Amino acid sequence: MAQTPDEPLTLTVHSLPQLDRASADAAAATRKGRWKMLGLMLVCAAPVIASYFMYYVVRPQGRTNYGELIDPQRPLPNWTGIDTQGRAVPLDALKKQWLLVSVSDGACNEACVQRLYLQRQLREMLGREKDRLDWVWLRTGDAALPASLQQATVAAQVLKVDAPALATWLQPAPGQNIEDHLYVVDPLGNWMMRFPANLDPAQAKRDLDRLLRASSSWDKEGRDAN
Repeated sequence: MAQTPDEPLTLTVHSLPQLDRASADAAAATRKGRWKMLGLMLVCAAPVIASYFMYYVVRPQGRTNYGELIDPQRPLPNWTGIDTQGRAVPLDALKKQWLLVSVSDGACNEACVQRLYLQRQLREMLGREKDRLDWVWLRTGDAALPASLQQATVAAQVLKVDAPALATWLQPAPGQNIEDHLYVVDPLGNWMMRFPANLDPAQAKRDLDRLLRASSSWDKEGRDAN
């Protein structure tokens, strides 16, 4: 029988399956869209980041804050207050404005009345910038709001809130009561500063001026309809 000569082993290489053109274009478009979205987010956030960097980090040497900066900042809680008309108002609806906040029992003793007057005066002292800052009075307890105070605080946002819940957000300095301070909340909804008890209006105004100036590139008066 004739011998068949040995033949070398051969391999057949098949090409890998290729994505069709439409799938490749879709994948590329998805990647491009993600990069665009990331870029847009960075552009929108840049002014906010820059203003906070200028205020908190790049400070002129020797400059000190009168108010105590809160670190870490504490966002507005997700609960509801009741306004003077009996309507429910979510606290996060107060965002997009600077807030100057006071706290007291609804009965509002003489010290409370003086603090409310001081709040109003501080806001008025800001001149044309005052519309970028809201005057907020958070009332606790069940006492009815006297008619005289309703009229005196017509320019304020007055909300009745639960005292124990409030104490989980705003806190006084050691040795003080929550009613002893004025509190500053930024337009992003973060409690970020606490003014000392027995407040010096001139020094408090200086801090407010700096905050408004540092945020002027991205924060405007009023709230967007959205």
